[in-house]
Amino acid sequence: MTVVVAIALAILCVAGALTLVRLFRGPDTMDRIAVLDAFVVLIVAGAAVYAVYFQDGTMVPLLAAVALLGFVGSVTAARLVERLERHR
Repeated sequence: MTVVVAIALAILCVAGALTLVRLFRGPDTMDRIAVLDAFVVLIVAGAAVYAVYFQDGTMVPLLAAVALLGFVGSVTAARLVERLERHR
């Protein structure tokens, strides 16, 4: 179990580094919004791996709330960017 958790965390760290690179090199705002949503998903996945490793089920509602907050934030930002670009 420890090896699987270590591999999962290593993959999540590599994915997080790649998303940060894409965040800083993104050509437009919509790409950056998508990358931030992906980064929130990676954070939730990392916390889920932590919860599985320590067998802590109390984090599940927190994980659901953070994932929902990230989704709502991404949708709101995308709609705002769409409206701003339509007025140009």
